[in-house]
Amino acid sequence: MAEQDKPNLADEFKRLESSPEGLTGSTASNRLKLYGPNALEEKKTSKLVQLLLTFWGPIPWLIEIAAILSAIIEHWADFTIILFMLVLNSGIEFVQSSKAADALAALKSSMALKARVKRDGKWADIPATDIVPGDIINLENGDIIPADCILESGPYLAVDQAALTGESLPVDKQVGDVAYSGSIIKQGTMQALVTATGGNTFFGNTAKLVQSAGNISHFQKSVLGIGKFLILGTALLAALIIVKQLYLQQSILDIIELVLVLVIASIPVAMPAVLSVTMALGALTLSKKKAIVSHLQAIEELAGVNVLCSDKTGTLTKNELTLGEPVLFDAASEKELVVMAALASSTIEKDVIDHLIVSKAERGILELYKQNTFTPFDPVSKRTEAGVSGPRGAFKVIKGAPQVVIDLCANAPEEKAAASKAVHEFAAKGLRALGIAKTNEQHELRLLGILSLYDPPRDDSKAVIEETQNAGITVKMVTGDDVAIGREIAGQLGLGTSLESASQVFSENKDMDNLPANIREEIVNADGFARVFPEHKYGIVKALQQSGDYVAMTGDGVNDAPALKQADVGIAVSGATDAARSAADLILTLPGLSIITDAVIEARKIFARMISYVDYRVAMTINLMVFVSASVLLLEEVPLTAIMIVMLALLDDIPIITIAYDNTEAAPAPMEWQLGNMLRTATVLGLISVVENFILMMAARHWLDVPAAELQSVMFLQLVVAGHLLLFVCRHDHWFWQAPRPSAKLLMAIITTQLLAVVICRSGFLVPAISWELIGIVWAQAILWMFVLNVARKLCR
Repeated sequence: MAEQDKPNLADEFKRLESSPEGLTGSTASNRLKLYGPNALEEKKTSKLVQLLLTFWGPIPWLIEIAAILSAIIEHWADFTIILFMLVLNSGIEFVQSSKAADALAALKSSMALKARVKRDGKWADIPATDIVPGDIINLENGDIIPADCILESGPYLAVDQAALTGESLPVDKQVGDVAYSGSIIKQGTMQALVTATGGNTFFGNTAKLVQSAGNISHFQKSVLGIGKFLILGTALLAALIIVKQLYLQQSILDIIELVLVLVIASIPVAMPAVLSVTMALGALTLSKKKAIVSHLQAIEELAGVNVLCSDKTGTLTKNELTLGEPVLFDAASEKELVVMAALASSTIEKDVIDHLIVSKAERGILELYKQNTFTPFDPVSKRTEAGVSGPRGAFKVIKGAPQVVIDLCANAPEEKAAASKAVHEFAAKGLRALGIAKTNEQHELRLLGILSLYDPPRDDSKAVIEETQNAGITVKMVTGDDVAIGREIAGQLGLGTSLESASQVFSENKDMDNLPANIREEIVNADGFARVFPEHKYGIVKALQQSGDYVAMTGDGVNDAPALKQADVGIAVSGATDAARSAADLILTLPGLSIITDAVIEARKIFARMISYVDYRVAMTINLMVFVSASVLLLEEVPLTAIMIVMLALLDDIPIITIAYDNTEAAPAPMEWQLGNMLRTATVLGLISVVENFILMMAARHWLDVPAAELQSVMFLQLVVAGHLLLFVCRHDHWFWQAPRPSAKLLMAIITTQLLAVVICRSGFLVPAISWELIGIVWAQAILWMFVLNVARKLCR
């Protein structure tokens, strides 16, 4: 919904079959049945359905197939361990369920609870949910507007609609103007005709966008891609094994047992759990930096962000009015000008501008004067006026729209021209101007000067933006304010001044999910956007994503919620509304953007750890799959038992959880899942490891005459040892002995696991015992092979 043209009030009364006397009770009741309650609809997914969905997907399918095969051949120990891993993975995923319902709940809680409505010609207080189109409602200072409406009578309203449109100052409204549901009345009293309720309001449209926004994370897509790759490989190898075993006329149970071994070997059982724990520990680290992660997958998304769309008001700026440099005429000093402006201000009404001016006036001088009369601002006169007495007698002082004040003054024409020029210069910079005048001894109004007001940038915004840009991230300002204001702030912050008006970029009724290529290109090339409405923000994020960008969006208001939800990383800044926090992935607890750079660096470190683990885990899985299959197909023997493979998964993966604490480097540029390159590298490392396995297997069998049972133990130990040494190769892109070196926690976990594996193989616990000589040979070969693997990985990367 874009900014509306001013509607015709008479036409609206006719369309809604209403009048200034409001609706009858029976008509309102019928319309409530027709339009429904003035509330936001919410789609809910039961907890049971959410839980069941965690058992659906490539990796869960593999685990479930393995569990079924284990049960068929009554391998209950295998079945129990496999089932435990399935439940663990599903439990972790269930905790990370969707937050769409939370965002909608926060939006609903923001709506007004009560409303004063004229029914049957009488005023009555009713629940806001019972309001219908055609109702006449009363609006006064402090109210939250309960529905979209047209102001039909009364002097004027000052409406704060920053949470909806992003405008930093209250907007003056008169008869015939539109007022939006969810806005807050700062001044005045008026009556209004309700035109839309519930989901059909501007506020409701925002809620619908939140509900429709959101996408599958790159993390989910990558895990899905890895799962599909492994399923395809498993299916192909299983088909070859089944055909071969049927040709050899093996029994069905024997074939199932062989397929079970292959399926277990092909499952990166702990991969979802290890990645989730890595992100969870990363989230804990970020929380210590005052950034709360509400959606774990946002960590890896943050590492890949290359465009940051930042709201202006309250994010890049302080969201508080400040007096700028004034232009003086008859006033002797800025101090005198501010004192005179304060005398023309109300200390009773809760007006933002009056409060600012009074707070800036020097108290000692202000107390020398007495305000005898005061005429508040109204849209017709466009000024305030006060009768004042002081040390030099009585006088009148006015404050208001600068051109109105200038025209009332008796200053010389050249002074008036200079004042008008100053006003135009302020307007070009997006500053609000106020004219101040007072009567002299001849009772003539004399222009004292022009005050300028603006919302200044935060003290740290420019430095943070520079740091963000140095990290390879483009920053775009997205604001509901005018283009002039946006350009002025953007220029001060070094963001570039190529700001576009959203109404010029987006035509009416444009499908934000399917923008044409020329508009997407314009969005990509712009430095920012002004006069932006909620669906514009959503469309901007969507267009950038369709152009291949990873997008982060910061915001604090209801108007930001849809874009926060759609963005790869939605960032709610300090002081954000409940709706913005619920829709966001990252919630900042300190003002401004100063902690975003720290969060990006930390996210890139976390992502580097995840990439290291995935490289290692997929390579090990391919190694096991191909080694088991090749042994069955070529040598007609099973190199490992099912229980060995399950033990191998536990010994390999459980200690690797400590990779979350590993020392690593933050990449200087955004990172992303390069799935094709990752799978290619993992496949090469996995196949080279298969060669390593067969070299040891052939040497042990033909040169060392190791019996078949002990040979399985040798291969079991070799896979445990070589697996963890492969992790050292995958930790970073340098040689494995170079910095950054492994953390103490990771090193101790691996050493402990290796000692445990040696004890198991030497003592004969669950596997046939082997000699110290064989253990030494396994270690020697694995260490030598690290160099081969490291060379291969560097060539692949």
